[in-house]
Amino acid sequence: MKKIYIVFVLIFLTSSAYADKLLKSGFLSGEWDLDINFKVDNPKDKIIIIYNHGSDENDKPSKNCQWKNNVRNFAALSGKKIKNKEILVYSFCSDNLGGDDWKIFWKKKDVKYQGTPKLEKRVEANHELIEKFINLGVPNNQIFISGHSCGGWLTMMFMAKYPNKIAGGISTHHACYGKLSTKYKVKKVGEEEALKKFKKKKPVASYFRTSQIKAISEAKNLPVLIFTHPKDPFDGLLSDWVEDIPGTERIVISEDFKINNKSCKRIGINNGERWTEPLTNGHWMSFGDCFQYYNSKILEFVQSKI
Repeated sequence: MKKIYIVFVLIFLTSSAYADKLLKSGFLSGEWDLDINFKVDNPKDKIIIIYNHGSDENDKPSKNCQWKNNVRNFAALSGKKIKNKEILVYSFCSDNLGGDDWKIFWKKKDVKYQGTPKLEKRVEANHELIEKFINLGVPNNQIFISGHSCGGWLTMMFMAKYPNKIAGGISTHHACYGKLSTKYKVKKVGEEEALKKFKKKKPVASYFRTSQIKAISEAKNLPVLIFTHPKDPFDGLLSDWVEDIPGTERIVISEDFKINNKSCKRIGINNGERWTEPLTNGHWMSFGDCFQYYNSKILEFVQSKI
């Protein structure tokens, strides 16, 4: 029986699904090559973009990090130069962190959460990472934080909490509280009624979402480039609040699943074999090949902040 179990584990670890994952932090290059050595040569001539993945579950610890195809577009920024400074993109895995009271996070019962939630821990983990880059000699005004989904949400949280620590942030499809747009029928009942129902069904999660939005919205200046999509089932129809914050720049990607009139595809790799599939979910638009249309906008944003 033990031998059968070992064989099963080996099959799982060598399966295409597992092989298509990045499970460690490191510097990205090419499409998704990863260098886990924490070393920066000529740090004053480097621009660091830290990329934060989303989360399978908001508050629960996980052994996952991210799929390779999810970081393909940000990896494409590695090696680009701005003002003779080279961009390095660092993929940061922090899904191993968990909220202190994660078991009650999604409960229907309105109870007091004890301790620190996962998102706040991830913010502090980024702060520690940024300190390491600064200690290596990278100027703080040449460091950027970025992320997708929960990673995009924590990007805004970080910039609100540490406004002068780094140059700015890039957020794609910020969301961390489930498929609010579709599950609570925002388009049909409106934002207020949808969020009222969410609060009733998930009071703890609703509390944290509301309090985090409040903290982000109170920022005197939030230099964050924000990408959203109206057909994102998560916060796609609940993102207008970011436009009222000084310093933000929001780009609504499109009304369909095209960018610059080009249909989007996700491109990945399984055991060395490339695959493609049509992109039909607004939450994944920044993973599509056509999103590289916005790379020039991201580079322009970075240049304006250093």
